[in-house]
This record gives sequence, C-alpha cells and structure tokens, in this order.
Amino acid sequence: MDCRENVVIDNNLRQAGCAKEMRRKRTGRTPMKRRRPVASTAKPGLRRSAASPVRAEKLDFGQLNHHLGFFLRRLQIWVFQDFIQTLAPMKIRPAQYSVLLIIEANPGRSQAAVGQTLGIERARLARLLHELERRQWVTRRANGSDARSHSLYLTPDGENALTTIKSLAERHERQLIRLLGAKRHKQLIDSLHEYG
Repeated sequence: MDCRENVVIDNNLRQAGCAKEMRRKRTGRTPMKRRRPVASTAKPGLRRSAASPVRAEKLDFGQLNHHLGFFLRRLQIWVFQDFIQTLAPMKIRPAQYSVLLIIEANPGRSQAAVGQTLGIERARLARLLHELERRQWVTRRANGSDARSHSLYLTPDGENALTTIKSLAERHERQLIRLLGAKRHKQLIDSLHEYG
C-alpha cells in the first residue's frame, strides 16, 4: 500500500493500512500471518458457496434521503470508481489528472496557485507533484522573482502521457453519459459548475 496516495475511495481503510505500514517500518517487524479459519460447524445446507455473491442487505436511508451531501458523495464514489478503472492502464488518479490539466492550461503558474484552484492542501499537493515528477510528467522550476515559489510545467513525456490520459478520460465521460443520459449529465454539470 502506498501511503502517499491521496485519492482513495475509502480513506478510513487507507489510514488503517498506512498506520500498520508505518508501525512495521518503525519497529522493523512484519505483521503476523493470519491463521486460516477453522472449518465451519454450520449445517451443509446453510453454508454459502464460495462462488455465490454475498447479497447486501437493503437498509432504509432514513433522514439521509434529505441530505444532498450524502448523495453527492455516493455519486462521487461511483464516478471515481469508474474513472480509476477506465484509466487503470495509465495508473492515474482523479487528483493527478486534475493537476495535469490545470498545468497544461496554465503553464508556468505557481504551485500555490494550482493548489488553491483545485482546493488541494499544500503538503498533499507537494506529494502529488513529487509523484508526477518521479514519472517525469511535470517539472518544477524556481520562480525568478521568488526563490521559494515554483513554476509548474508539463515535460514532453507529460504532454505525451496526457494525450493518452485524455483519450481514456473521454471514454470514462462517455460511459457516464451513457449511464446517466445526456440530458441529466449536462444538467449536473451546469448545476454544479457554478460551485467549482
């Protein structure tokens, strides 16, 4: 598990896994292997076959049915899962993609301006940019007027990668349009655009 990865569907699971990884690095010990489960004593007719899927129990959302944030988050999870799956060949996450697009549209702008535009905190953006630099897609150059500030640019490799990434992202968007319907897709974008 890469604890530097920041765009995660279930942040609680990531944090728990990262905590275990950090303890292991600090102590130098590897975690004990889990024991195999003991054979079930359940009656043969009541056992689930390994191939049969576990059915999720349908629960009532209660008051959550009246909370926009709840449904926006569920939509975000659904969209991000499809994005991550569609763009898996390029091993890129939504936040990395957003940063690449902002740098492409605004070459030479400061790291702080990119972070502010996307609402990414400084430390998280630094880690994200470090990963994009490691992949040789982005370069940071010291700003001549302020040595503490860095201007961001795509590298030639980054421009080439972004061409492929955009093509996959367009496929992802077409999938969303197919699932939501073109009219609803446009309404969602138009409604949410003013809050972006």
